Amino acid sequence: MNEALHIEKGMALNDFLSVIAHSTVQFVLHLLVAIVVFYIGRFLVRKLNAFVQTILKKRNVDPSIASFVQSASEIVLYFVLIIAVVGIMGLETSSFVALFASAGVAIGMAMSGTLQNFAGGVLILTLRPYNVGDYIEAQGFAGTVKAIQMFSTLITTPDNKTIIIPNGPLSNGSVNNYSRQELRRVDWTVSLAYGTDFDKAKQAIADVLNADERIAKTPEIYLAELADSSINFTVRAWVKAADYWPVFFSINEQIYKTLPERGLEFPFPQLDVHVQNA
Repeated sequence: MNEALHIEKGMALNDFLSVIAHSTVQFVLHLLVAIVVFYIGRFLVRKLNAFVQTILKKRNVDPSIASFVQSASEIVLYFVLIIAVVGIMGLETSSFVALFASAGVAIGMAMSGTLQNFAGGVLILTLRPYNVGDYIEAQGFAGTVKAIQMFSTLITTPDNKTIIIPNGPLSNGSVNNYSRQELRRVDWTVSLAYGTDFDKAKQAIADVLNADERIAKTPEIYLAELADSSINFTVRAWVKAADYWPVFFSINEQIYKTLPERGLEFPFPQLDVHVQNA
C-alpha cells in the first residue's frame, strides 16, 4: 500500500516537473520569437518612417506638418508592434489594450491642458490660420511666427523678444494675420492750419505719396475733420505688407519736410480770450 502511494506521488511530481519544463520551453520559445519580431518590426518602422519622410519632402509639405505626421505615424506603428509582440508572448492583448486605454484616460485627465494645446496644434496645422514667417497679433502679442510646434507657437516681436504662446488659446481665439493679404492700407492724419489753400495742400500731399514707388495704388486724400485748431486730412495708401512700416515712417518724414517748403503751415493750439471791462 505504501509502495503504491509512493509510486503515485513520484508520478505526480514527474508530471508536474514535465509541465513546468514544457511551459518554460514554450515561454522561452515565445520570448525568442517575440524578440526577433520586435527587432524586425523596429527595422520596418524605421524604414516606413524614412519612406514617409521622403514622400513628404517630394510633395513639398510644410516642415511643421511633416514633423507632426512623422511623429504621429511612428507612435502608431510602435503601438501596433507592441501589441503584436504581447500577443506572440501569449498574453491577453484585449486586457493589455484595456489597461493601456485606462492609463490613457487617467493621463489625459491629468494633462487636459496639454492635450488641449496638442489638439490646438493639430487644428492650426490643418486649418492654417497662419504660417511660419507671417506677422500676426494674438493673445495680446504681435510678432513674426518663427515655429509652429506640437504644443505651442513661437513668435518674435519687432524688438526681438521670443514669445511662446500655447496652441490651445490660439486655435479657438482671435488671430489677426497681417501677412495673409498681399497689400495693406496705410493711414495718415495730416493737420494743417486754418486758412490753408485746400487744393494746394491736397496736391502737395499727393505729390509726396506719388513720388514713392512703393505705393501700389492711387492714394486717397480727404478733408476729414474741422478741428478746434486745425483742418485734418485723412490720407490712405496701399502698399505691400512687408513695406507697411518703412512707408509709414518715410511718408511722415517727407510730409514734414515738403509741406513747409510749399508754404503750408502746421497748426498750433489756439485759444481766443475775450476781455470785458466791468
